[in-house]
Parts: sequence; C-alpha cells; structure tokens
Amino acid sequence: MAIVKATDQTFDSETSSGLVLADFWAPWCGPCKMIAPVLEEIDAEMNDKLKIVKLDVDENQETARKFGVMSIPTLFLFKDGEIVDKVIGYQPKEALTELINKHA
Repeated sequence: MAIVKATDQTFDSETSSGLVLADFWAPWCGPCKMIAPVLEEIDAEMNDKLKIVKLDVDENQETARKFGVMSIPTLFLFKDGEIVDKVIGYQPKEALTELINKHA
C-alpha cells in the first residue's frame, strides 16, 4: 500500500479503520525529511497490516490544531479510528516498528 497524503477533508476517513500511522509533517522540517525514508521502509515491510498517512501541517492546520500538534514530526497510531499511541520527533525504524507491533 502506498503512503497516503491526507488533507483536513480526508483525514478522518483515512484513519477510521484498521491500523494507521499518521505522520504530521512539513516540507521545511529537517527531522520530517529524515523520518520520511524510514516510513517508506516500514510501509514496504508492513503494507498488509498498516496504512501510513501523511498530513502537511502547513496546508492542513485545522487537523493539526484538532490533535494539538505543537512539534513536528508528530506521529499518531490509530486503531479503528482511536488514537492508541503517539510519538514526537524523529524515531529510528526499530522504535517505530516496535510501537506498531505492540498494537498490531
């Protein structure tokens, strides 16, 4: 499954079912650029049990505000529309994989 780019309008429907990792990011953010290839690797390895959704906070401020995102990258893990975990800042692949597997 390819990584999905969400907007304020599509975010809720994109995160409403299954296991979804939502990445709140911005194009100018250094740690966001560092985590992007990590997310692509995870997507390739876990595409049957995980969906990854990216939300550009500059273009979609309403959703970022709704979830109280103050620092980026912020990643929320949703399970059937409910937030089950959250991490802020760059995370190595192993830490993210562990976080995801805890809820899979």
